Amino acid sequence: MRTVFYRACIELTNHRFSSRLLKAFSRSKLSKRFVRSFSNTFGLNEKEMGRSIKEYEHLHDLFVRHLKPGSRPIDQSPNSIISPVDGVIAQAGKLESDTLFKVKGQTYSISEMLGSTEAAERYRNGVYIILYLSPSHYHRIHSPIDGEIERQWTLGSQSYPVNDWGLRFGKRPLSRNYRVVTELNVKGEHMVIVKVGAMNINTIELTHPFNTLKKGEEIGYFSFGSTVVLVAEDGLISIDTLVKSGEIKMGQKIGVCNE
Repeated sequence: MRTVFYRACIELTNHRFSSRLLKAFSRSKLSKRFVRSFSNTFGLNEKEMGRSIKEYEHLHDLFVRHLKPGSRPIDQSPNSIISPVDGVIAQAGKLESDTLFKVKGQTYSISEMLGSTEAAERYRNGVYIILYLSPSHYHRIHSPIDGEIERQWTLGSQSYPVNDWGLRFGKRPLSRNYRVVTELNVKGEHMVIVKVGAMNINTIELTHPFNTLKKGEEIGYFSFGSTVVLVAEDGLISIDTLVKSGEIKMGQKIGVCNE
């Protein structure tokens, strides 16, 4: 009963009109008065921000903030894979039954997440990592590894919560939400970076204009808290090296490529 009620509440509030209204407000001068209270409420680290808190013109400006140089050192260990975002590692491991994984009691298929069985085929028995960003986190997304972008595509339209309640009671939000998928060729093997939109402010912007990515380079940003799912081809990442839970900063090592 609780699941039905929660889903109904989400459906009633997550419409284009309310989403557009919230998005417009967050980018308006009217929202500037909430910048300080937002920072205090979510405990943002103002010392690492690229600008003084007084210089942010509206909430969106604060959401997509840059940080001071050196705030997120990139792990330079040979073959390391870094976290592409600040966030919490919600789960990591090997795909079950070739292409499935479970989060908060719900089963997801890579085919559904990537939009087709064809796209999912090369990731059978691969490794996945789920990173959740709350509103307090730095919202810019960086490349977890050196690679070449083979293709990018967009799926979904609306977005539902991806916090603990959303993952537990929503209708598979990681594979239904609006999402932007980037597929990388890493020395002949592959990894997808699935950027999953959050409820209401449903914006994912790509900022990298080239096909070649270096570890740690910025590739885009979220306009609000959300989720990144990394899925690597079987054999690319050593399963024993994965960081499987806990708070993580962009640039910190979360795994190691097999040699």
